[in-house]
This record gives sequence, structure tokens and C-alpha cells, in this order.
Amino acid sequence: MTTAPNKYNKVPRYHGLRVYLISTMLYFFLVFPVAGILAIKYITDYLSKNQAANNEQPQLNSPDSLKINKLQDTIVNFIQDEAAKDDSSFITVRFSDPDSTQLRISTGNNNQDSSQMGNTMGLLIRLLFVSFLLGLGFNLPYMIFFNNKRKGKPVKSRIQQYCRKFVLKIPIINTGILSLPYGITVLYMLYIILFRKSINELNWEIYLQFFFITVVASILTLMLVYFWMKHRVHIRYLEHFFTEQELRKRIFKVKQEKIKNRLWISSAMTTLFPLIIVVFYIVLSMSSVKELDITEFSDEHQKILLGKYVALNLGLDLPTLDKFFYVNAVNSLLMVIGIGTGIFIALIYIVLFVRWTTEDIVRPVNELLANMQRTGLGELDNYSIVRTNDEIGALTEGYNEMSLKLKNYFQSLDKINRANARFVPKQFLDFLGKESITDIQLGDQVQQEMSILFSDIRDFTAISETMTPKENFDFINNYLGYMEPVIRHNNGFIDKFMGDSIMALFPERSEDALNAAIEMRIKLLEYNEIIGQFGKPAIDAGIGIHTGLMMLGIIGGEGRMDSTVISDAVNLASRLEGLTKIYGGSIIITEDTLIKLNDPSQYHFRFLDVVKVKGKKEAIYIFEIMDGEPENTRNLKLSTKDDYNKALQAYKKREFKTALKYLQSIEAVNPSDKTIKIYIDRCSFYLDKGVPEFWDGVESFDSKY
Repeated sequence: MTTAPNKYNKVPRYHGLRVYLISTMLYFFLVFPVAGILAIKYITDYLSKNQAANNEQPQLNSPDSLKINKLQDTIVNFIQDEAAKDDSSFITVRFSDPDSTQLRISTGNNNQDSSQMGNTMGLLIRLLFVSFLLGLGFNLPYMIFFNNKRKGKPVKSRIQQYCRKFVLKIPIINTGILSLPYGITVLYMLYIILFRKSINELNWEIYLQFFFITVVASILTLMLVYFWMKHRVHIRYLEHFFTEQELRKRIFKVKQEKIKNRLWISSAMTTLFPLIIVVFYIVLSMSSVKELDITEFSDEHQKILLGKYVALNLGLDLPTLDKFFYVNAVNSLLMVIGIGTGIFIALIYIVLFVRWTTEDIVRPVNELLANMQRTGLGELDNYSIVRTNDEIGALTEGYNEMSLKLKNYFQSLDKINRANARFVPKQFLDFLGKESITDIQLGDQVQQEMSILFSDIRDFTAISETMTPKENFDFINNYLGYMEPVIRHNNGFIDKFMGDSIMALFPERSEDALNAAIEMRIKLLEYNEIIGQFGKPAIDAGIGIHTGLMMLGIIGGEGRMDSTVISDAVNLASRLEGLTKIYGGSIIITEDTLIKLNDPSQYHFRFLDVVKVKGKKEAIYIFEIMDGEPENTRNLKLSTKDDYNKALQAYKKREFKTALKYLQSIEAVNPSDKTIKIYIDRCSFYLDKGVPEFWDGVESFDSKY
């Protein structure tokens, strides 16, 4: 059964650098808004700090030379002290006004403090460039592989081996490559926070908050890369690198995963981490009431800080209120922007993870259901790809094992049915209206008109006396092995083997039985040629055919049953086979069979006699079919057929002298024709002894032959 084409049947594109670029963009989309908000939030603190530093600088307002000298000494001492603190410090000394003697002195540490975030981002960008190059080197063979497959081009064996070796490790390797820049950056920031004492308190606080959002963004980014690549490998890539036999089982070499763990991780990625970012923005936008430096808590202050809750008369004093936080107008705007950014990122993650999780669960389940339906329709060669390493993968693997066992079971059952069909033919079951041999019950029966063929080896008793029991079995099996296919190919089936005898039924046409008999005679000639090469004597067999109503059914007891045919036609066919020994013909049929033929003229036949056989009260007309005879024998009988017919007409009219004249002329031409000898003996007897008063030309046979 073929499936409708869909996107999964196509050779996919390999997503390598695309994953790198998109994940990096999302990382910066998380980090940059925070950096901007931090800059805006703390700009006033920077201004206040610089203003305080200006107010503390030494001033020179007097032209007194003594004061100037003291100021010079102060500057020199200050420079020496700062140089002793840090060799990397530098001093800036300038007048605050060209016409003034006021000086401003500052060290280079402030510039260093303010550039730490820029240095960190510069380091990250350089490391990302290196990781992109590493990722390109690792993923390039996969890009070549899938590109060539889409275009129908051959793929080098070296590339195939490389891709197959690492395909299951694509998620962890790509995540590891991208974790290098993010991991090194996080460690560098941690080092700055913990060990760089030169960073001032304000910058340390900003850097700590930036460090926090960097850690969260790095985790989100790396998890995105890992699950994106894992999804692609399991859903798109597996079948291109592993054989059908391999994909029937879990090819993952790690401990089985759990769906619930995957859902927990997906929930954390789509809700927890984005929620942490939102909370971070909320905290970032909050300001302490203490920062307002309120010396007296007025009614206006209460209205601004408490809003409508002033009416509750909470009785809060200034020391208590200093412990509270509030959000001013600017921070509120920043908070809205930050939360909006977090929600946007959360939506992106939700869309991606819902899609991946759905496909990772739904596609294997759909494949499994489709294969189950095919299995239900009898297609046992189906299997499902074990795409995941979780309960669904285990279920798929279990289904594949079950499907294989079912296939083996049905194959075994089919062998048993075929074996049973050798004992109880399938056609027999069809006549009884049974699907299987297991449906058969004692007493099942049906009446059907059909032709029955009886075949027996002549003088087999004498032949078997010269052989051992094993040789007898081998001989019979070889002989029957030649005859059984002939019956089967002519739409018949064998009801019984009785030693060297065959009883076959032909339910469709009388021609089938007759054609089978003729072909059996031809096969017998071939068989005699073969055994003659081994010094074995040739054998002969007679065949009798009759057509009539028969009762097919099951007889026996509960412990032992057998299929059989019960009818006078069966006995008559057996008697006809015996008559072949008397009349010397190889195939004898009844008038009932002859008149059932659609075109009797296509066969060479002649009338033999009107007989009554043992167990049969009514006389029957019997005919000899000459098509199965050796060619020379058949030609002799055909060449004398006209005289033979004249002889039989005279015989029926009791003109025995005329009949004898024709018969003797035929005997001179074909002395081996036993039928002619029978009629010569009869005519001579009646001429010598006279004809009985009630003679009607019917010959009775009171014994079996």
C-alpha cells in the first residue's frame, strides 16, 4: 500500500547555520533590551557620581604663589598615590574654566568601569564568529549530503560514513559548539564580578544584573539549539542514514527518556524562563523610596507614594516608608517595553516548542496507526520507524516486534494450512462453505454434480512383491508426484490416495477430468522412460471417469474425522477403471460424462459396450478415449474405426457372422486390440451355442477387476 506524498516523504534541507543564526538573534534580542534599560536606569546615578567627584576636586582661587606651590605638591603626591594603586591608571588634570585656576583631577578607572559591558559583548561576538566557523566545519558534510540527494546526485562514501557516524550526536555537538562562546562569556563575567576589585560599586551592581540576564539568555539559546536539532534528526534525518532493519528498534545508545520530562522541559522553556525575564524587568523597574531623600513626609508625598490607599489612613511614618519600593513613570515605560520583549520571546518559544513536541509525538503515533491499519488488512511487511527514545519509541519498537511475530505466526499458520490442504483440499472446504479446516464439524455435507476420476496401476501387487517396503514407498511417491500436479493444473483435486490408486474430483467441467486423464497417460509414458533408464520395468495404469451427483462431507467420530465422497458414481468410476483391464483401453468413460462435454468431437473415442457392473442394476454405455494411447496404437484403432462400428451394429442386430467377418479383418490389422478379441469370442460363442432368449446385448460383470 502506498501512502500519499507529503512533506515528510521529501528529502529535507539540512538546518545547520540557520539554527546558529536564529538562536543568536534571539539571544541578542533578549540581552540588548536589558542593556538599554540598565543604561537608562542608572544614567542619573552616573551623573550624580560625576557631580560629586567634581565638587571634591582641589581649587585655586588666589594668585598667591605659595598656594600655587602647595597645589603643585598636592597634585604630585596625588599622582604618585594613584600610580602606586594601579599601574594602568592614568591622570587627567585640566582647568574647569580657561580663565579660572580651578582644576579637575580624575583617574582612568571610571572609563574602565564603564567599558566592561562593551568588552564583554566584544568578547562574545569574537567567540561566536569562531563557533560559527567550527559549526560550518561540522555541518558542511550534512549540507552536501542532503543537497546531493535532493538533486539526485551520488554521495561519496566517505561523506556517508561521516554523516551516519555522527547523525545521532548532531544535537549535542552543535549545542556544545555554541556553548563555547556563551560559556566562556559567562565565566569571564563571573570572574569580573568576583575578582576585579577595581570595578566600582555602581558598575558592579549593573554588571551583576547584566550577568543574570546573560545566564538566562544563554540557557534559553542553548536549549533552543539542542531541541531544534534533536527534532530535525528524529523526524527528518534518521531514515536517510539507517536501514529498515536498524530502524525497527531503538538505535539510541542512551537510557530511555520519559515524555513527562520532555514536557517539563518544554514548559520551562516556554513559561518559566520567559517568566523569570518578566520578573527581572519588574524588579529592574522598581526604585526604593529611600532614594528620594525625603526629610519630611508631607501629604503630597503620601498621595504620590500611596495613591488611593491614603484614605485608609495606614499611619506609615517616614522610616517605615523608606523600606518600600515604587515605580516611576519612566521605569513604568521601560517595564512595559521589557515585559513586551519577554512576552514576544515567550511566544516564539511557545510556537517552536509546541510544533516540535507535537510533531515528535503525533508523527510517530500517526505512522504507527497507519501501519496498524495496514497490518489489519493483512499487510504484514509493515514497520514503523523508531524515531524517539521515549515511551512512544518503546511502543513503536514493541509494535515492530509484534508485527514481526505476527508475520512469522501467519507464515507458520499458512504453512500449516498448506499442509492441511494436502490432507483436506481447499476446494473441499470451499464446497462445504468453510474458510478454514478449523471450521469443519462432523456431519458437514453438500451435494454437488461433478466428474470423478479413478486411476490404478495395473498388476501393482506383482510389481510390489519384487521390492522392499521402502522401495514400495519411494516408487509410489515418485509415481504420484508425477500425477498429482496434472490433476491440480486441470482444476481438480485429489480426494484420496489408496495405495497406488488415485481418486480425484473435478467440480467445474467434464473436460477437466478428461484432459487430466489424457495428460496422466502422457506423463506415464515419460515416467516409464525415466525408470527404464534404471532397469525398472514399465508400468501401465487404467483410468475410469464418470459424471454425476455426489455427496461431499465429513465422516468419522469426534476423535478422528475424514473428508470423503459418498455416491454410486464413486463406485461406478472405480468399476470403470477395472474394466480397462478387460477391454484393454487406457481411459474409459460413461455416457453421462460424454454428453456433458461441450465438444466431444475434439476427442478420439469409440463406443465399447453396454454393461452392468457389480453393485449397479442399470446398464451403462461405456466409451474408450484413445487420445492417451501411444501414437501407433491410437492410429491403428482409428484406421479400423469404420469396420469396428459396422461390426458393433451387426452385433446388436444379432448378425454375428457379419460382425465376426468385420472383427476378424480388424484383428488382422491390429491383433493387440483386446476389445476386438472380446467381441470375436462373443460372436463365436453365440454362433456355436445360440443366443439366449432374453439377450439384450448388455454384458454383466458380477465381480471387481
